[in-house]
Amino acid sequence: MRKAYCGIGVALFAVQGVLSPVLAADAPIDITWAKLMPPAQQMNALKPKTFFAGSQPAPDDGGAPPPPLAEGGFMSVKRKQPGGNQPPRVVTEYNGKRVKIGGYVVPLDFEATSVKEFLLVPFVGACIHVPPPPANQIVYVKSEKGFEIGGQFDPVWVTGTIKTEPAFTGLADAGYTIDADAVEHRKE
Repeated sequence: MRKAYCGIGVALFAVQGVLSPVLAADAPIDITWAKLMPPAQQMNALKPKTFFAGSQPAPDDGGAPPPPLAEGGFMSVKRKQPGGNQPPRVVTEYNGKRVKIGGYVVPLDFEATSVKEFLLVPFVGACIHVPPPPANQIVYVKSEKGFEIGGQFDPVWVTGTIKTEPAFTGLADAGYTIDADAVEHRKE
C-alpha cells in the first residue's frame, strides 16, 4: 500500500514539474504606468519643474471668441495632448504579452452600466477635467463581454494581451491597446 501511495506521490510531483512552467507562462506580468514610458522619457518625468516652468499665456488680442460648437461637437475637436504632434513613444517589449495593470476607467462604449470599450488612465479625471496625459500613459481597452461599472471613478485591474498599437478616440490618443480577458474592481 505504501508503494502505491509513493508511486502516486512521485507521479503528482512529476506532473507538477511539467505543468508549473505552463501555468507560470499563463500568469500575467504585473506592470505599472512607469514601465509604459520609454527610459529617456522616464528621466525627463523625474526632473523637478519650477513653479514658473511651462508655456506663457497667449496675449489677449481683443479678437472675437471662437464660434460655439454644435451640441455634442466637443468629441470631434482634437484635444491638446502632450506629444500629440508625433507618434507615441511606447515600450515594445510588452507587445503581445499578457499583462495586468491598474488604473481608472474613462468609458467610451457602454450601455447603462455595462462598459465594453474604455480608456484606462493612471489617475482620476484624466481625459475629462484636464488635458489628457501623453499617449503612452493611456491604454485603449476592449472587453468583449463587458463589465459592470460601479462608479465613474472606481479603480480597476485589467488583465489581457497588450499591443503597442495606437488608438485614436474622440477624447485622447492611446499608445497601447489591451484585449481584456478580465476587468476587476480593485480597492485603493
